[in-house]
Amino acid sequence: MKKRKVLITGASKGLGLAIANKLAPIYDLILHATNEGSFSSKIPDSNFLYADFSDQSQLEAFCKKLKKDHGDSLYGVINNAGITFDKPINYQPEIEIDTMLNVNLRAPIFICKTAMKIFQQNKTGVIINISSISGDGGNAFQSVYAATKAGLVALSKSLAQEAAALYDLHNIRVLSISPGFIESDMTGSLSQEVRDKYLSAIPSKRFGKPDDVANLVEFLLSENASYINGTNIQINGGLK
Repeated sequence: MKKRKVLITGASKGLGLAIANKLAPIYDLILHATNEGSFSSKIPDSNFLYADFSDQSQLEAFCKKLKKDHGDSLYGVINNAGITFDKPINYQPEIEIDTMLNVNLRAPIFICKTAMKIFQQNKTGVIINISSISGDGGNAFQSVYAATKAGLVALSKSLAQEAAALYDLHNIRVLSISPGFIESDMTGSLSQEVRDKYLSAIPSKRFGKPDDVANLVEFLLSENASYINGTNIQINGGLK
């Protein structure tokens, strides 16, 4: 039986790579990174698409190629690629603001637009937008980043309603996930004092692991999650 295709953006490291490794045995993967050199090791039997999402022309070319090369059997889209520049907004250069808006929000919007065009053909497909705990409750020095992540939650809920308005019978689902503090290069660079502060506020008493998020993505793509739609799922160890 032919495997269904799933796109994962930002798949070269961190959450994206963990999700790719989890889904590789089940789906025919389309893996995105900024450029070919981004991958230290490639997942065998995968398709690769490269684009710098801060560049509108590259984003447009990416979406066209996605539809042309994979539109026949695209089933899932995981919008995971993201970037942050943490600092007070008073000192945030315009180029950093534009980059976060383009990579974190504009790119997922255009990729969702492409995916919805594809999904309307067979009225099935799943989009999962990776948001953040910052998008739920805000975070000092991440004002623009938090705004882009909150935007993904609103986008996901709206698209789920849009699919319902357009099609009487369909199996198109759109969701978002808001991870909390996940073990990564970012959390690894925090001082022990800061780590202890965050850990004390997490009921599970640990940071999450990339596989925690990957396991959730695998479930949400499956038929076992067919009644989960138009919502944001927090995965944060109970952090409020």
